[in-house]
Amino acid sequence: MTLNVLAVDDDEQILRALRTSLKGRGYDVRTASNGETALDILRDEKVDVVLLDLGLPGIDGHEVIRQARAWRDVPIIVLTVRDSQEHKVAALDAGADDYVTKPFAIEELLARIRAVGRRASGETPRAVLSFGELEIDLAREAVKLRGELLHLTPTEYRLLEAMATHPGKLLTHSWLLQQVWGPRYADESHYVRVYVRQLRRKLGDDPATPRYIVTESGLGYRWKPEPEDPA
Repeated sequence: MTLNVLAVDDDEQILRALRTSLKGRGYDVRTASNGETALDILRDEKVDVVLLDLGLPGIDGHEVIRQARAWRDVPIIVLTVRDSQEHKVAALDAGADDYVTKPFAIEELLARIRAVGRRASGETPRAVLSFGELEIDLAREAVKLRGELLHLTPTEYRLLEAMATHPGKLLTHSWLLQQVWGPRYADESHYVRVYVRQLRRKLGDDPATPRYIVTESGLGYRWKPEPEDPA
């Protein structure tokens, strides 16, 4: 399946570079230099992944995310020079799926596109997820590590499932709280840290050299996807 990518940036040089790099790897690419045009394309055309700059003239990137999320579930990767935690969290909480800071390596961007593209392709999660020695049976809510059943509390399992079913995606504290604990716990970010620590201990996952859970400092966590062949 060929993914349709919409690149949105007010820098024509960046748009030209993205168009050339992505088309050369088999993607269909549309471009927009402002938020209004981007929203028009999203309304009228098939778009599988959006690459979105935040600092746009007119409607800025945050507003594009908010408006798009009101009627489309298309994956959105933010591309921007704004590298503060506040900007990242604001974009992710508005509904962005990932965040890449300029300048970036094209191979990193391609990996992020592949990760969100699996969602755009309509793939449904497999009944059993495998990550090396770890096996997660979603139907039975059972987890095995090196063939042995792993005993998790219900909350630990929900946290593991929320992460493992979104491999490669940057998951904010607020998103995890919403998924695992519910909207009443939106400000209880310490819950996530405590349960991630417990989960890591049971998985034997060293945060310094993680096999599964990567910490994105000040933002949240990222579940490491299965190794995949280079595109």
